[in-house]
Amino acid sequence: MTTLFRRDVLKGLVAASVGGVLPIPGLRSLAFGAEPGRAPILVVLHLRGGCDGLNLVSPASDPDFIAARIGDLRVAMDGKDAGYALAGGPDPKIDFRLHPAAGGLAELYQNRALAIVHASGLTNKTRSHFVATDMMDRGVTSDPDLAHIPSGWLSRAVAAKSRFAAMTAQGTLSGDLADMTNAMAIPDLAGGLPPVGGPAVSSALWQLYRNSAGAMASAGRDCLQMMAEIDPKVPRDPQGRIAAYQPDGGASYDTAADFARPLKTVAQLIKMDMGLQVATLEYGNWDTHEYQAGRFRYQVERLSNGLAAFWTDMAAYHDRLVVVTATEFGRRLRNNKSNGTDHGRAGVTLVLSGKGTGGKFYGPWPGLKTEQLDEGVDLAVATDYRRILTEIVNAHLGVPGSAWFPGYAYPGKLGLMV
Repeated sequence: MTTLFRRDVLKGLVAASVGGVLPIPGLRSLAFGAEPGRAPILVVLHLRGGCDGLNLVSPASDPDFIAARIGDLRVAMDGKDAGYALAGGPDPKIDFRLHPAAGGLAELYQNRALAIVHASGLTNKTRSHFVATDMMDRGVTSDPDLAHIPSGWLSRAVAAKSRFAAMTAQGTLSGDLADMTNAMAIPDLAGGLPPVGGPAVSSALWQLYRNSAGAMASAGRDCLQMMAEIDPKVPRDPQGRIAAYQPDGGASYDTAADFARPLKTVAQLIKMDMGLQVATLEYGNWDTHEYQAGRFRYQVERLSNGLAAFWTDMAAYHDRLVVVTATEFGRRLRNNKSNGTDHGRAGVTLVLSGKGTGGKFYGPWPGLKTEQLDEGVDLAVATDYRRILTEIVNAHLGVPGSAWFPGYAYPGKLGLMV
């Protein structure tokens, strides 16, 4: 069944539900994995728009970096707005620092929960958001592969191991879960999941689909069944109204702004202990061509605060939880005339885990001298993003090989997972 067909099925379900509490056009059937409370969990966070890794994790003391960028798009080493110094950088001669708005990330790094892979990303040289995003989501590096590989890399990877449960914390499935038959798009749990209209509408929908044959009826039954399983686990007050989510460990998502909603949705579903093993979410607006300094600070602050809150909230799951970021490309080394940065090549990957391997960088640093740059203008990709994801899938999810990345020869572990 194609993704488009499934979406059409769910549009029909929403229309039949009199009022549309299901703002989930990408809703699909969901099969929960075995052994609830024991399965490993992978969360993939997409930083859509091309996050400037050189501004997020700056080679602050590098003279080539200082010569290439205005001060607002670098991280200071001293003064009231100095960035957070990071031990264990990839080049001992360079002072690498986190952006000054990334206090939460700095604490995670110091506590050995956060690992950093700089100069990482897609090896294809496209500067198109759409092409680069499609390539990363599908796990390919060429235009011909895009033409004949419609499925997402994650849907292929998890298909190699019995029954995984997967979800996207947004209105439609993320591209890396494309063509996965047991994935569900849930942007928010605040409104619950059953069709609006009460028992009468639910009963009518069941009657419509339960005795019917064909793909549409099957999709309808799957969706209704999964909504019926999840909805009773959403906390409610004595009057039956959905209660506001209460994070654990004193965590607060308040300073994460719009990034809080998808994080809380993922956290809630994990805590239901129904076997959720793969979740994707995104935090966009990283395309900073103009006046980057203020916009980027806002983005970094929300990203840092959100991830710090999520990690605190999920303390009981640290032994089986990994969070990895992905962005379609980084930004140019040199700023443009609009005090921003244009589409570049390598970015930075963040990996959160309870493996005790954080507090350091992984992978080589290619350098920022002109002769070391990609095409003389970009930070070169020194670590293929597929290497990072393959190590996580192998060691964390327990799926061997790298077949979900067609044509990729996995060179071995970086050491992110133990």
